[in-house]
Amino acid sequence: MEYKDLLNFFQDKSILVTGGTGTIGSEIVIQLLKYNPKVIRILSNSENELWEMKVKLESHTKKLRFLLGDIRDYKRVKKAMDEMDYVFNAAAIKHVPISEYNPMEAITVNVLGLENIIEAAVEMKIKNLIHISTDKAVSPTTAMGATKMLGERICISKSCSKGTHKLKISCVRFGNVLGSRGSIIPLIKNNIKSGNEVTLTGEKMKRFFMSIDQAVNLVLRAMTKSQGSEIFVLKMNTIFIRDLIEVIIEEYAPKIGKNPDSIQIKIAGPRIGEKYDEELISPIEYVSCYDTDDLYIIYPSLGFDVHERLPRNTDYQKVKVNEDFIYSTENQTPLTKGEISALLNDLDLLK
Repeated sequence: MEYKDLLNFFQDKSILVTGGTGTIGSEIVIQLLKYNPKVIRILSNSENELWEMKVKLESHTKKLRFLLGDIRDYKRVKKAMDEMDYVFNAAAIKHVPISEYNPMEAITVNVLGLENIIEAAVEMKIKNLIHISTDKAVSPTTAMGATKMLGERICISKSCSKGTHKLKISCVRFGNVLGSRGSIIPLIKNNIKSGNEVTLTGEKMKRFFMSIDQAVNLVLRAMTKSQGSEIFVLKMNTIFIRDLIEVIIEEYAPKIGKNPDSIQIKIAGPRIGEKYDEELISPIEYVSCYDTDDLYIIYPSLGFDVHERLPRNTDYQKVKVNEDFIYSTENQTPLTKGEISALLNDLDLLK
């Protein structure tokens, strides 16, 4: 999408970003500043991260408002939305092991907190709401994945049954985001720094990957394309986790004075609920899945009148699949190690 299209959409608009100090939330804020919004409110439950972001973006503070609060607090969410036009929800508990050990906390944030955001958006007459989800919402096997699946269903259900209110609610479904805080690349680099061993949960593990820039671009485009009730899915690269680890060892270890041959890869076995392959689209979603350029767009298919909500854009093409087709890392061609190296260097992730 061209700059002028995004400028026309976001210029002079008031925008709330919940979870706005995280990797994705903060980058949404930074990218939005290019399009001259009237104001951006950043809601976070981390006082320190709000302060650090305020210092980092000091030259833009006239357009920014830093709000301390939690999406589990309905009154705080409602107040944060006062006089806003658009809302991006990047607030979540995203770590699988933490969610397994603290499932009720994952529920209160990823499900009940999201419900607060939706209810407040309706009450405060927000125009558009974009919710960020994950591939782990498809056929979930973990507590985190289950909460994200429920989050998507809540968004679509509310969008389809909101009555006469004009709020548009849509979701974006991410794969793994390269270089995001707490993700695999910082973890591998820290393991190399602190010792001579990197842990791999399984030889055949594959994942969908996207850059931070791709992730944020998807979110902004989804906001402008939203008719309400869609799930937007970027067409992503697939990577063998072992290949990713080997590339990082080969290229990063010498930069910190270590011999790559001294770094061992330890096979630890899958964590509870961990899949060898991830899906980005469920088989039950293909009945209303459309293809456009670098995106798939999924329309409601469970208990709703699909025909009333199919795309009006004639550029979208209905996905045609046979009975064996799934959009999974299982049937995608992974990047070669050379391609992984080029990608990581292009994103400046091996410094």
